Amino acid sequence: MATPERKYRERSRDFLIKAREELASGDLEQASEKGWGAAAVVVKAIAEKRGDRHTGHALLSNVVDILARETGDPELSGMFDVAGRLHINFYEHTLDAQGIADRIDVVERFVEKMDALL
Repeated sequence: MATPERKYRERSRDFLIKAREELASGDLEQASEKGWGAAAVVVKAIAEKRGDRHTGHALLSNVVDILARETGDPELSGMFDVAGRLHINFYEHTLDAQGIADRIDVVERFVEKMDALL
């Protein structure tokens, strides 16, 4: 049976694939939300592994900030903030397709970095 951290990790990869599919089909709203989801659930995977709480946006941000300090990689926090912009776009529709694509690229790099920490 898969552990919670493994389930979150797999969901993150699935969300990335779906984000790109939604973007290609022109559903910018769903592409944005799937991009956010990919970042959020990979953080949940690490939080599970570490025994950290991860219910809510603030706790997810805290986990990322702690990891950025522990790893000496401040880029992690900025990348997670970019993912948060995708989440905002789900509600406010201010990004165009290229803006979303660029941010999904950042999220993909963020997921890769987080995977390396798992």
